[in-house]
Amino acid sequence: MKFDTKVVHAGIEPDPTTGAILPPIYETATYVLDEVGTDKGFDYTRSSNPTRQVLENNLAGIEGGQFGICFSSGMSAVDACLKLLSAGDHVVCSDDVYGGTSRIFDRILARYGLTFTYADTSQPETVRQAIRPETKMLWVETPTNPLLKVTDMESMAAIAKEHGLYLGVDSTFATPVFLRPLEFGADIVVHSTTKYLSGHNQIIGGAVITNRQDIFDEMKFVQKSVGAVPSPFDCWLTLLGAKTLHLRMERCSASAQQVAEFLEGHPKVAFVRYPGLPSHPQHAIAKAQMSGFSGMISFELKGGIPAGRAVMNGVKLCSLAESLGAVETMITHPATMTHAEVPPEDRQARGLTDGLVRISVGIEDVDDIIADLEQALEGV
Repeated sequence: MKFDTKVVHAGIEPDPTTGAILPPIYETATYVLDEVGTDKGFDYTRSSNPTRQVLENNLAGIEGGQFGICFSSGMSAVDACLKLLSAGDHVVCSDDVYGGTSRIFDRILARYGLTFTYADTSQPETVRQAIRPETKMLWVETPTNPLLKVTDMESMAAIAKEHGLYLGVDSTFATPVFLRPLEFGADIVVHSTTKYLSGHNQIIGGAVITNRQDIFDEMKFVQKSVGAVPSPFDCWLTLLGAKTLHLRMERCSASAQQVAEFLEGHPKVAFVRYPGLPSHPQHAIAKAQMSGFSGMISFELKGGIPAGRAVMNGVKLCSLAESLGAVETMITHPATMTHAEVPPEDRQARGLTDGLVRISVGIEDVDDIIADLEQALEGV
């Protein structure tokens, strides 16, 4: 099947009992056994659930992987991946990583003997210099949150293979529509299904996709043992949202390109970061490995924090909200919202300034989005 067909049909069959075209919501905690030691493939919903299994198969299919494992949030999916490691192991991580990821790395997992080095993964030599004898994993976000740095996946796969490392990729911003890291040699792909995959601000969820049997077996063990699983209803809602992923992403990406070009040409904007702009430092890499540039934009105004605050408080169509990837356009202040718990000195060192504004472009008419930003900029 072509990709657009996979989005709609991968892993989904009519219900064998009734012929229902949509998978039923198996809202049950447990399952009755025919006799001791004999079940129908399910025994307890923390371990497995038919609705969740359909979602896992669907997400694996569209990501180009063999195995999918769903979790109750993107962060629980990240946490599960780090359970592949043991005390004393070291991780090299993208420096401009989501604030929740660095928080769990530095403030929770570090207490259990894991160590972390943050490196600019858009520079392969910087990654090589960060590797130690005890390094076991390379963790990459591409594009990153919120500076939208793009990492060359072929280079990362080569480095990981050379040093025998797990290569994990958070591909939430790109989605399988525009980038499929497993095709470049990644071992693990993580998504916050809260974002583009579900796409309607209706659920919290996460997923891990892999082609490796050993990783799948370990992730299933963690999923069952820890129990951070999405409800059957959340899985069903995610499936509904995912069916239009390709259509939504095409619209978001096309509109984001126009919004980015508008912002870059505005006299009150200091700079814009969007992989689709030739001015983006890794534009050539993004163009080579991605089939589109997604819907995320970051920019800073010449007036600094007061100007950024004026714009964010002045929008009327765009929603001031701490999320992304939905049908609604949302605007965010990373320093006080998504990355508030990252120490200020670390934010500044990574280039995440206090005046940075992030936009998740939705599927509204792009002229209305631009008009809203334009009227807000007039108030600066």
